[in-house]
Amino acid sequence: MTLDQLRVFVEVAERRHMTKAATVLGMTQSAASAAIASLERRYGAKLFNRVGRGIELSEIGGRFLPEARAVLNRVTAAQAVLDDLSDLTTGSISIASSQTIANHWLPQRLTGYHAEYPGVRLDVVIGNTSQVETAVVEGRCDVGLVEGRVSNTAFVRRRVDQDHLVLVVSGDHELPPEHSPGRPDLRSVSWVVRETGSGTRAGLEDLAAAEGLTLSDLRILLVLPSNEAICNAVEAGAGATIISEHVVASAIAQGRLKAATLALPPRDFVLLRHRDRHVAAAAKALIRYLAGS
Repeated sequence: MTLDQLRVFVEVAERRHMTKAATVLGMTQSAASAAIASLERRYGAKLFNRVGRGIELSEIGGRFLPEARAVLNRVTAAQAVLDDLSDLTTGSISIASSQTIANHWLPQRLTGYHAEYPGVRLDVVIGNTSQVETAVVEGRCDVGLVEGRVSNTAFVRRRVDQDHLVLVVSGDHELPPEHSPGRPDLRSVSWVVRETGSGTRAGLEDLAAAEGLTLSDLRILLVLPSNEAICNAVEAGAGATIISEHVVASAIAQGRLKAATLALPPRDFVLLRHRDRHVAAAAKALIRYLAGS
């Protein structure tokens, strides 16, 4: 069993697709297939089931996956220690980020970091808050960036910025009536919301909770998986949403969306790292850079 075979197995297991995994690893599909076949022959175990044109983990593969990840994580940790001892400004940092941060806050800052540390490769994956937390907990990413509350005690948290949420409707629609300034009548409109696990969705949940309501008390018209889809639906007149001011600033300025200020405190942009994992020198520098210190 080789580290390359483990890397191929983990990528295929996570993506459920041989060709996509091979592309990520910079190898041919046939080479990736051969690595899996070699593992299966060597141990007489079927790691994947071929279902139609797709593949899925077998029971044995599912039990093997966390062990394979653990080995690769230890290899990464060992490399990070050597990087630190050598005071290297090379290597790579894997970053998991929520959509709002990745699309509207992070690019300019990563560009600045890269100018200072051009030898460091930055790999960014995007998901919702729950997915980012999982990536950091499992060791697939060195650091995570999310909005709002995080309760997992495995994290060291560091606030890097703040954000404000706004309520928006189409520029052609009226804003919902208010009980008082910043307190809209949440039941008077249809809502377009993000999926469960999203920090943006949590903003609406918090606003509803302040009124003694839950999302089940509201008219949820659409649940969509991205901020872009949310904005397009609201601009088309599907209803209202609560979203980061970073996301909708341009659409508001152009009159495509109309915004109301909410009686919600600002939410934090938070950087996460696992408290029990070694932080390489390049990652430490990134954390300091993003935190502005």
